[in-house]
Amino acid sequence: MSDSTGPGPNPEQSELRNALASGKKKRRNILIGAIAVVAVVAIAVVVSVVVGNQGSSAEAAGGSASPAERLSVKIAVSEDTQLQDAVKEVAAEKGLDVEWVNVKDWVLPNTELVAGTVDANAFQHILYLSAFNAENDADLTPVFSTVITQWGIFSKTLTDVKDLADGARIAIPDDPSNGGRALNILAAAGLIEIADDAGNFPTVEDVTSNDKNIQFVPLPATSIVQQFDDPSLAAVVVGTSYFDPSQGITKDDALFLDDSLDAKNLPYVNVIATREDNKDNPAWKILEEAYADKRVKAALDDEYAGNSIFVNVPVKDLRDKLAELQDEAK
Repeated sequence: MSDSTGPGPNPEQSELRNALASGKKKRRNILIGAIAVVAVVAIAVVVSVVVGNQGSSAEAAGGSASPAERLSVKIAVSEDTQLQDAVKEVAAEKGLDVEWVNVKDWVLPNTELVAGTVDANAFQHILYLSAFNAENDADLTPVFSTVITQWGIFSKTLTDVKDLADGARIAIPDDPSNGGRALNILAAAGLIEIADDAGNFPTVEDVTSNDKNIQFVPLPATSIVQQFDDPSLAAVVVGTSYFDPSQGITKDDALFLDDSLDAKNLPYVNVIATREDNKDNPAWKILEEAYADKRVKAALDDEYAGNSIFVNVPVKDLRDKLAELQDEAK
C-alpha cells in the first residue's frame, strides 16, 4: 500500500476518502427539503447510507400484509458502549432485536462466532479478521463496514517524537495485525524504517533502520492505555479511542497522528462479521440501517469525541481485501 501523501494541486483521493465523499453526497440528497438546516450539519459527516425500505415496497405491491416477523441476533463484543445502546434502540424500532454479548476479550468474539453461540461480532477490523481466519482455517466474513479509529503515538512525558531518548521503550500491540500497524506508524513518524517486502504484517524483525535504538515492548492492545503512566515507557502506540474518557487524552495529544482515511488504512476498517453461511441473513440490512441513523452517529461522537468515524465501504471491497490479506497471512 502507498504511504500517505501531502497536499498538492490535485491530490488523489483514497478508497476511504471516496467512500466518505460519496456518503456525504447521498445524505445531502436525502435531506433536500428538510425543515431544519441544522439537522443537515449534524449528520453530514455520517458516511453510512440509509437504504430504502424494501419492506414498504413489497407491502404496497401485495396489498394488505401482516406485520413482518421480528428478527433477533446475538452479537459478540469486547466492551460495553453507548454506541451499542443506541444501535440496539434504533434496530428495535426497525423490527430487529439485538443482544450484545460482552466477552471482554479479542479472541472469544471470533471463536464464539465460529462455534455458533453468537450470530455475529462487532469489534475488529478486516486485517485482524484475516489473521484469525488464516490461523484457524475459518470462513468469517464482513457484512458491512462500521467505523475506523485513528491511531497515534502518545507520551506522558514528551511533547515531540524528536525528544525520544536513545534506547527509549515504546509499547506496541502484541497481536500481528495491530502490532504491524504500530510499526508502520513509527515508520511514518520517521523513527524507524521497515523492509519494503514486509507486507501488511510487519514485525520487529522487518525493521531495517532504528537510529534511536527503540526498544519495542509488546503488550495486549486492550491494556496499552492502562500502561500509559508507566514511567519505564517513553511512549505508546495505540488507537485514540482506546483511552478512557477519565484519562482526558484525545487525538490532539498525540505526538504523531496517523491519517485514518489514507488508502493504506483500508485494512483497519471495522466491520460486522458473521459466518459465511449466515452472510445473507436479512437482519444485517436492518442492522446496517440502524448504524446509519443520526442518533447512532451522535452516540459515537459523544463517546469517542471524533476519534472514530463511520465509513461506508462496499462489502465487495471489504471481502476482496479480506481475501488478499488472508492469502498474505497464510
